[in-house]
Amino acid sequence: SSGSVVPRGNVCRPCGVMVLVNPQSGRGKAIALYNGHVQRMLTEADIPHTLFITERQNHARDLVRSADLTQWDALVILSGDGLLFEVVNGLMERQDWEKAIQTPLGILPGGSGNALAASVHHYARASPVWGEDLLTSCGFLLCKGLVSKLDLISIRLSSGARLFSFLSLAWGFVADVDIESEQFRQIGALRFILGTLLRLASLRIYQGKLAFLPAENERGPDSVSFSPADSRLPDHLLAPLEQPVPQDWTLVEEREFVLVLAMFQSHLGEDLLAAPDARADDGLIHLFYVTAGISRATLLRLFRAMQSGTHLDCGCAHLVYRRARALRLEPLSTAGVMTVDGERVEYGPVQAQVNTLFSGPVSLNANELLLPPPFPE
Repeated sequence: SSGSVVPRGNVCRPCGVMVLVNPQSGRGKAIALYNGHVQRMLTEADIPHTLFITERQNHARDLVRSADLTQWDALVILSGDGLLFEVVNGLMERQDWEKAIQTPLGILPGGSGNALAASVHHYARASPVWGEDLLTSCGFLLCKGLVSKLDLISIRLSSGARLFSFLSLAWGFVADVDIESEQFRQIGALRFILGTLLRLASLRIYQGKLAFLPAENERGPDSVSFSPADSRLPDHLLAPLEQPVPQDWTLVEEREFVLVLAMFQSHLGEDLLAAPDARADDGLIHLFYVTAGISRATLLRLFRAMQSGTHLDCGCAHLVYRRARALRLEPLSTAGVMTVDGERVEYGPVQAQVNTLFSGPVSLNANELLLPPPFPE
């Protein structure tokens, strides 16, 4: 579709939106969602767009790494959280990353998890919805052209690799369910329920060391402790993994965990309000961990309560919640699964920090209105 450029305030109607669709996401119905919903919404809102269908893993990452972004006013992802993870990291791998990451990003739920889309919907203070109703809601927010900043979290792996995350870092139960349930992808979001029940049946305990920088203890940007060779967003709160954590960090005494979950947005899935107080750009890591000794019944009760965001009201002594600016996790168990934004990453020591010096990508949502709506009402 196409439309002429019409000034409105200080913003012009975009000359083009790149829509990226992963045809394999969720139950493989993303193309049908585009044809049945998204194309019509964008056309009726007079938003010109071009459809790109990804053909392989990291296709979107490669595409945005080399794309001429001056041709596009926004990148819209119709998929689960995995495709947005590719896009964000592709943008950060560009020579002009500082400018590229300012490209407005829109998320439309087309996968199994859809956690960021659910978070965007939540920040708009809308009533909880799921499935195609969530797609309609996020499409409506997108077409209104409201823009909000989104935190970008720098994650360092033991190999020295660096990733950029917008959603979560998980180890233990949550990561196990996420990866092990992929075999049930054809049943959509129900895969997580089935995966949870299967993992509860044989609950694992993981040994590891956890440390974090409490939000109230953050040092100023002058105390840079880690200046890696790649100068994109220096990790000023982190010491190298081979060195002890800084003295103002908190060392968690427990060494046996059922799960460690660092949330950067409100939702872990469409119907899992993991961090009810989180906001898109609050500069916080919402750190949850569950220690060994919790019963299967209590753990199941926590996840049921998470559907309404009331898990912290359960009074469970094994569940701990802390607000942090940075963290370090060192697994001592030889085998395990670790995920970033739901994507499996190398297993081993890892640390992360919020880049408060730079708010990261902007998301087309209704949390904070930074620009007047560029599209006609």
